[in-house]
Amino acid sequence: MPELPEVEVTRRGIDPRLRGARVLAVRLGKPLRRPLGCPPGELVGAHLGPVQRRGKYLWLPMSPAAHEPGPGAARHGGLLLHLGMSGSLAWLDRDTPPGPHDHFDLVTSQGLLRLTDPRRFGVAVWSPGLDEKPAADMLAGLGPEPFDPALTPRSFHEALHRRRAPIKAVLLSGEAIVGAGNIYACEALFLAGIDPRTPANRISRPRAERLLSALRETLSRAIGLGGSTLRDFRDVHGAGGAYQAQARVYGREGEPCLHCDAAVRRIVQAQRSSYFCPRCQRR
Repeated sequence: MPELPEVEVTRRGIDPRLRGARVLAVRLGKPLRRPLGCPPGELVGAHLGPVQRRGKYLWLPMSPAAHEPGPGAARHGGLLLHLGMSGSLAWLDRDTPPGPHDHFDLVTSQGLLRLTDPRRFGVAVWSPGLDEKPAADMLAGLGPEPFDPALTPRSFHEALHRRRAPIKAVLLSGEAIVGAGNIYACEALFLAGIDPRTPANRISRPRAERLLSALRETLSRAIGLGGSTLRDFRDVHGAGGAYQAQARVYGREGEPCLHCDAAVRRIVQAQRSSYFCPRCQRR
């Protein structure tokens, strides 16, 4: 599943081309997880603003041009996109024909933005605003962004102390912090020296501070490497991510730890694989 680094890489790839572009058409393929929420023709004529990200969602703000009355003139708001389990966005020529797994096309004056999703768990939903339904409901419950200055070691530690579940599960839930998908949670816990089975409420303030720093370092590094491509993810230019090739513990079961040479272990937590060093990472 594309996680925060992959979504941020995608945002950076589409933002320069979409800013100021005018919507020429919206084409729908097979139904996605949610309906668009408005007739596609009502978006024609809208102009796109800076692409934003919230967790693993992308927000494409739209506003009509005052001097261009038409079908899109009444639509203030935007599109909320999610890549689902195996989706990706591509930037293409406007006349590129859709394939069997292409289910949403945003045709603009700058080119074609296409959502490809073989499993159709992705989302392309119109909303009048991020703080209004349906976007507000879809984003409800998301924790703070990892790079938000308002997320401090103290507030992060307090959020962990309210939860008794294993720290790996708490990170994956996205309630204490968003963006720590499976591979990045494993890597950050290794950097912080914390066993993934440790109850979140038993993590001390200094260890919480180390973990927050490790999460930020891991996610920044992943973004810089184009994210991770384990199966399907490609950026808007068709390139895969490279982070998985430099992972310290993820996917390295039985191989020597890069710090102490102990064998990396793999366990299953809530049906997800957790990789860790039993010597370097303590409860």
